[in-house]
Amino acid sequence: MKLVRRGAEADIFHTRWYGQDAIAKVRVAKPYRHEKLDIRIRHLRTHHEAQMLHRVKMLGVYAPLVYFVNLPKYTIIMERIDGIPLHSLPNRHLPAHCAQAGRIAGLLHSAGIMHGDLTTSNLLLRNDSLYLIDMGLSRWSTKAEDWAVDLRLVKEILSSAHAPVSDEAWVEFLDGYSQTMTQWRRVKRLVGVIESRGRYARVT
Repeated sequence: MKLVRRGAEADIFHTRWYGQDAIAKVRVAKPYRHEKLDIRIRHLRTHHEAQMLHRVKMLGVYAPLVYFVNLPKYTIIMERIDGIPLHSLPNRHLPAHCAQAGRIAGLLHSAGIMHGDLTTSNLLLRNDSLYLIDMGLSRWSTKAEDWAVDLRLVKEILSSAHAPVSDEAWVEFLDGYSQTMTQWRRVKRLVGVIESRGRYARVT
């Protein structure tokens, strides 16, 4: 296996699975946690992420196919998506794909799923289709506030990493979101509430 990157929670490797290019996501031990707790957390999160990847595919969202889950080694072997992260696209091309990104977010939220790290780094473009990756921080939630946190992160990333086209990209994202999420107006309003909390927060 070839190391691709080290993350806060897991290491990502390129590997092969029965002749196919694949990705191995390995959750590594955290020395600062009690050993038994660390084992339990890594076990549960590995199992949960594999389930979530399967679930989002059932919703019609493109995502990596899970080939194998090795719980004793806290490892998921999954399809390697040969795509371009949205964050790597030239800014002028980004808004054209944001409506599709919004539809994906709406499908997740409508099914009671919070992604937890919904950024332009976790959406890969392949053949004009977007693939959702990294469900490691996802969780079940029917709270509109949690869905708004997902959207607030999208808006923040657009504003910071794609500033020249952020307004256009956000409008396109919301348009797509409204197509698959019936509560979109409520969630959009809560994004504004979250923003106002940060804007007017004071250190005491």
